[in-house]
Amino acid sequence: MSNRIKKRVRDVMMPTFACVDGLTTIEEAIRIARHEQVKALIVNKRDDDDEFGIVLMNDIAKKVLSLNRAPERTNVYEIMTKPALSVSPDMNVKYCARLFERFGISRAPVIERGEVLGMVSYNNIVLNGMLSDVESNSQVD
Repeated sequence: MSNRIKKRVRDVMMPTFACVDGLTTIEEAIRIARHEQVKALIVNKRDDDDEFGIVLMNDIAKKVLSLNRAPERTNVYEIMTKPALSVSPDMNVKYCARLFERFGISRAPVIERGEVLGMVSYNNIVLNGMLSDVESNSQVD
């Protein structure tokens, strides 16, 4: 039997995130991301039947900068990923890491009952999940 502490996404996620409307320009989205110090923006639902979207900074680099598109004339909805693959705050971090690997993503919004609670990334999982297990186990010895 393992003494490992079972970490959940809610234990490692970052509660900081920023939401934008799909009509937000990339120029404004960059300003928001810089101000909020986030690496991804969650795109709000348009209505109850819609889904959240997501825009990562690498999406902006690949789909706007590298294609020489004007950030002041490109809207978030043109480059976002929708629906955003999201995770439950109660998911075991081990399965969250497997989900990321399987779908080739590095971060996801944490959503519970239709409400965004935060963002989780590989960095959060490793630095806040695995290391705290190692530190907890080494303190017991």
